Amino acid sequence: MARPAKPSGPSQRQLRIGELIRHAIAEMLARGDIHDDVLAKHVITVPEVRLSSDLKLATCFIMPLGGGDVKPVLKALTDHKRYIRGEIAHRVNLKYAPDVRFLQDQSFAEAERVDALLYSDKVRRDILKQPLRIQQDNPNQDEGGQDDE
Repeated sequence: MARPAKPSGPSQRQLRIGELIRHAIAEMLARGDIHDDVLAKHVITVPEVRLSSDLKLATCFIMPLGGGDVKPVLKALTDHKRYIRGEIAHRVNLKYAPDVRFLQDQSFAEAERVDALLYSDKVRRDILKQPLRIQQDNPNQDEGGQDDE
């Protein structure tokens, strides 16, 4: 019997536990549970947490509000990662608490790059050159999708 195709993305369990960990870290940061001067000065967002397939490593993507001072924030979080891992173990019911690492979130920069491409003059000029195409499968069909009879 043939094996089922291997899924290309993370499993439902990885996604669910990643969200639980993300919420736990965001709550710790919002409440000020992590006592650090650098972290106290910044509002930090946690857009995503990705887990390894064995759930032993959680990669937390971090971005300070406004995008500035990323390196000091990442260093402060890395310095307190033992405490954060212990808190995750208490808040998220898992057999093993995953090791935590922190990286800068690049999704905002990528979204800005794509927006800049889409709104560039070259793309706008190409879009205006193309004629507007409306597909009509049935000429007797009105806008509501009903046949005229």
